[in-house]
Formats: sequence, structure tokens, C-alpha cells
Amino acid sequence: MSLHLIKLCVGCDTVEALLAWRGPSAGRGEPWILRTRQTPKRAAELADGGSLYRVYRGQILSRQRILAVRTVVAGPASRCEMTLDETVVRTVPTPRRAFQGWRYLAAGDAPGDLDQSGFAEDAPGDLVRRLRELGAW
Repeated sequence: MSLHLIKLCVGCDTVEALLAWRGPSAGRGEPWILRTRQTPKRAAELADGGSLYRVYRGQILSRQRILAVRTVVAGPASRCEMTLDETVVRTVPTPRRAFQGWRYLAAGDAPGDLDQSGFAEDAPGDLVRRLRELGAW
């Protein structure tokens, strides 16, 4: 089973906003790098099929495969860089409370991909969220 990370998407309220923010860097061919302060101790498990799940305004809405995890700079100034796949996969909207930093997410607790859930991938997020709240989907 894969191990995943979950992190708040600060500064972007929607998946579309994240993609728009990424646009200029992707056009220059730069890899998608996520920088964090702490390097996960289970980095090898994350790079072996794990994904980064993002929380937007209290809902997990997307994920990206983690390709590599490395520590840059040694000592107290060390930082972590995660190389992410360019493909952003939309997930079934799942409520998640706010937290600081990142957390591990077991494969069994991760939401499914939206395209495999039987619901249209371009369905409005508010509609999907409301249907889930009502238990209709």
C-alpha cells in the first residue's frame, strides 16, 4: 500500500487557481517542486507510488503523484524539495479540517479519483460537495 501526504493549498481556493498559478512555470519547462521545511522520515515510501493530496477551503479536491523527495542544504537551514508529477488529478471532494504543515495519509483514508467515481470531472465543486453532504453521492 502506498503512503501519501496531505497539505493545505494556501493561496489557491480552487484547482483552477492552482493550475493558473503553475501556468508560467510549466511553460518554461521547470519541474513542479514543492518546498517544505521538514523532510518526511518516510520519504522512500512517498516516492514509491505516493501522492500529495491538497486541501482547498476545507475540502480535499486534488492530488499529484510524488516523483522524488530530497533534502537540500545540510544542518539547521535544511529544507525538503518534493518533485511532483505535472498531472493534477481531481479527487472526490472530501471534508478535511485545517492543520499546519503536512500529514501522512494512509492509502485507505485517501479519497478516490473523481473520474472513477461515476461523476463528471467538470461537475461544479459546490454541487459535488452538497450531494456528498446530503448522502446522495
